[in-house]
Amino acid sequence: MSVLSKPYFHDEAAAFEYVEGVIWGGQPSCPHCGVVGKVYALKGVRSKPSKKNPEGVERHGLKKCAACRKQFTVRKGTIFEESHLELHKWLQAIYLMCSSKKGISALQLQRTLEVQYKTAWFLAHRIREAMRSGDLSPFGMDGGIVEMDETYIGREPNTPITKGGSHKMKVVSLIDRDTGRSRSMVVENVNIKTIGQIVAANMVREARIVTDEGSWYNRVAEQVAAHGTVNHGKAEYVSRFDPDIHTNTVEGFFSIFKRGMKGVYQHCSKKHLHRYMAEFDFRYSNRSATGCEDQERAMRALIGGVGKRLTYRRTDGGAACAA
Repeated sequence: MSVLSKPYFHDEAAAFEYVEGVIWGGQPSCPHCGVVGKVYALKGVRSKPSKKNPEGVERHGLKKCAACRKQFTVRKGTIFEESHLELHKWLQAIYLMCSSKKGISALQLQRTLEVQYKTAWFLAHRIREAMRSGDLSPFGMDGGIVEMDETYIGREPNTPITKGGSHKMKVVSLIDRDTGRSRSMVVENVNIKTIGQIVAANMVREARIVTDEGSWYNRVAEQVAAHGTVNHGKAEYVSRFDPDIHTNTVEGFFSIFKRGMKGVYQHCSKKHLHRYMAEFDFRYSNRSATGCEDQERAMRALIGGVGKRLTYRRTDGGAACAA
């Protein structure tokens, strides 16, 4: 029996019941006044008649607060708010994006969900917003090892192609070996200042950092307990003196990221790159090796969508980047 045969992937009433159970946990809370428990369900309410639906559409999951007397559903205050797409299709999309190791394109979502391309594209960006972690806890706790590396992809806007990677978009990623989590930042420049700001904001002083021989990592040792390097230019990928000193983990993360971006998404503008990085960080940090399988990963993304309303206009703007 396929996991996609579960009722909440096909039945709208079951979808609302499932989402309410995950988000509310049996205690509905009013998004208008914040009262918990003093809520009752409104049954049989239908939307206004339209040309497409002359009798209207049943409003599943509709609640009313006994305190402020306002109506709402579990969609309110989440990535689902003001969406006309059926909730069970939302759940299908979340599962597909969470279970596809290298992602799933908007065109594939369009075909699978039988929606318009614009709907599928915006839907995917809303789910990426849910995947974006608000966890700012530092890496390298208790002297743990953190791998740090940069990669280059695509092309900077309005930048001529030159030798090297200066014309490409730049990403710096961290991998905490103890927790298995990744954290990535889109940056304007890879230099000592940028690397220093990232280390200061994301690592504890007792962390041990491992990098390659890039000159921008030269002053990292001043901010942490230890700094180990490998010289890729001399074909050194694991230190001869300490087998823990290597960047193979973060290189593996970049491999998955680039195979997904080139093989699935094919192109990404800079103003959206931070959302794709959040998607790959989420799947990597919640992978099987950390004890998280597909259904649990999809549930975590669903929970992550609470309080993260994303409007279509906001997708036209970029994210703040490091200097």
